[in-house]
Amino acid sequence: MAALQQNQPEPVALPAVPVFEREDLDLVTKFKAMAEGIGSKVFIVADLSAISALITAGFPGQKRVLTTLPELVSAEIVAFEPDADPHTYANVDVAVFKPHMGVAENSALWITEELMGVRVLPFITQHIVMVVDKNTLVPDMHAAYEKIGTADYGFGTFIAGPSKTADIEQSLVLGAHGPRSMTIFIYN
Repeated sequence: MAALQQNQPEPVALPAVPVFEREDLDLVTKFKAMAEGIGSKVFIVADLSAISALITAGFPGQKRVLTTLPELVSAEIVAFEPDADPHTYANVDVAVFKPHMGVAENSALWITEELMGVRVLPFITQHIVMVVDKNTLVPDMHAAYEKIGTADYGFGTFIAGPSKTADIEQSLVLGAHGPRSMTIFIYN
């Protein structure tokens, strides 16, 4: 171990990241186009109050609808319970989250463990719903990494669209190994 510790290369400064030119674009329009292009449904709503009714109407017959947003709790949408056994979430039909930000160039949504409730929840639910404040949209991944690069978080991920694969006989299959659908509500 002593030999390994003595045989370390000299520290090198990280390379400078160039500033990329950004076109002036409508982030909501770009985000919506990209999200719909990869299989998501996107709704523009005036505020949070309109979302609960749209979730209930958009997922009729779903037995277990869960949200991590206290504002959306209703008779049909149950609040996430942080102290519950994670195994109790195995049968969640619809899970509702509010990510930190959305990326217009690819419709990726950045969410960390603190907003997921349980790490596995966004990946085991049958349908995922994201509630996005339009003021949190950024134009590209460079801007996203500028925001999250120095943040302190344990686990985070970008999620874009429903689960999909084209491995099976070269046919696109949605919901192959994760949520079958993604619905995004953008509000201001």
